[in-house]
Amino acid sequence: MPSSSPASPAVALRRPGASRTRGRPGIALIVMLSAQLMIILDMTVVNIALPHIQSGLHFSAASLSWVLNAYTLTFGGLLLLGGRAGDILGRRRMFLAGIALFTASSLAGGLATTSWWLLTARALQGVGGALASPAVLALVVGSFPEGRERTRALSIYSAVAMGGASLGLVLGGVITEWVSWRWVLFINVPVGIAVLAVTPLFITESPRQPGRFDLTGAVTSITGMTALVYAFIRAASDGWSDRLTLAAFAVAAVMLGAFLVTESRARQPITPLRLFASPARSGSYLARLLLVAGMFGMFFFLTQFVQDILGFSPLAAGFAFLPMTLTVFGVSRAAPRLLPRFGPTRLMVAGMLPVIGGMAWLAQVSGQSTYLGGVLGPMLLIGAGMGIVFVPLTMVSLAGVAPGDSGAASSMVNVMQQVGGSLGLAILVTVFGTAYRDAARHLAPGVSRAGAAHQLLVHGMSAAFTVAAIFDVCVLLVILLTSRARPAQQAGSRPAPADNEAVSTPR
Repeated sequence: MPSSSPASPAVALRRPGASRTRGRPGIALIVMLSAQLMIILDMTVVNIALPHIQSGLHFSAASLSWVLNAYTLTFGGLLLLGGRAGDILGRRRMFLAGIALFTASSLAGGLATTSWWLLTARALQGVGGALASPAVLALVVGSFPEGRERTRALSIYSAVAMGGASLGLVLGGVITEWVSWRWVLFINVPVGIAVLAVTPLFITESPRQPGRFDLTGAVTSITGMTALVYAFIRAASDGWSDRLTLAAFAVAAVMLGAFLVTESRARQPITPLRLFASPARSGSYLARLLLVAGMFGMFFFLTQFVQDILGFSPLAAGFAFLPMTLTVFGVSRAAPRLLPRFGPTRLMVAGMLPVIGGMAWLAQVSGQSTYLGGVLGPMLLIGAGMGIVFVPLTMVSLAGVAPGDSGAASSMVNVMQQVGGSLGLAILVTVFGTAYRDAARHLAPGVSRAGAAHQLLVHGMSAAFTVAAIFDVCVLLVILLTSRARPAQQAGSRPAPADNEAVSTPR
């Protein structure tokens, strides 16, 4: 499209606070989403490698989930600060800094010889992702004018965000089987170097906004969320009456309360509370948190189910998730064409129904379940639903946001995704542990040790899938209750579209 066209990205990017590309927004989008895919992959690429990581670095069963949580906690906890840093220091600058740190820590993690070495590297990966990821979504939003072009760009972004999680399982299986678990981290190094080299050629720096960093808000938010996740994980291994469990819950309550007080008083908070003035936007944040909570826990347990119960090799387990990956990518490409006709609310409701059905189906797993009879069908339903729901959910989260708040709003989308993953995994691990111990007390006499282990694992996983299905039901209720509310208009922002005209544009 010529740059002189009224709908061209070049014209649209002249508004204050917008980012710019060097005349080739398509190539810039590929660069940004390549980096985002790398970041998203690392949420799940290690899942299938977990048994190998556990034996190689001597993790205990209780501490193994920290290989995932060390990444998602620092990622989710620092995303708000990363978004604010992009607004003040420049989004391209923070994107490059984040990718550089992510690449270096990936190399360090692949070289780990102890559990603490790996956990430290994973935490630093999360810091790098927190600096880079908010800039990606803000640059995508700023590079395409509101309407059909932005809707298409966001559909690709959503496909990467959701399909990348399941693609990570496929890639993790291939790498673990053919090479080593260490290469699930090493593979980031050449990708990161390529992104660092290409980014300055196609993406220019965004205008800086004057401001200051809300360090108190950043510290209280990440401390509170870390304590909350630790409390759930501690409860799974040591019980709800354990002193450290109760102390962690108390710290979480105090720090998250302090975070809310800080944000209400700060001159330039990392989380402007005006973002929550819109019921629709607030509902989209909560819906994303709950949706990802169920999905991330599902990936964690299902990868173990297909390996420990069905006996799949890492390679076979990875390819077992390929149908879901393809479904997410395929269905998400249709979402932009469906949005003008049906609006975001109807699409989100239509997407949640198969997600709920698929998760409820998974909750019926047993020791006699097979891949074709008990796993493939639920994964296809969940993949189809996720492909539909995430594009409109992202659009509602960003609709009507002032240009000056685009970094914070983009960060909040990512925060809900990462915090939802960490918190959901912690809760579902707790549910699994409670169900496991309860079933162990009622084992039938005469059951072999191997048979008992399988029986207990399946019972705990079924309980976790049931709670994940409940999360998804709550998502549907949140959407129905909040999505039809028109987002509150912020200063300098456009009025948000009504549901039946959310993405209508001249053809």
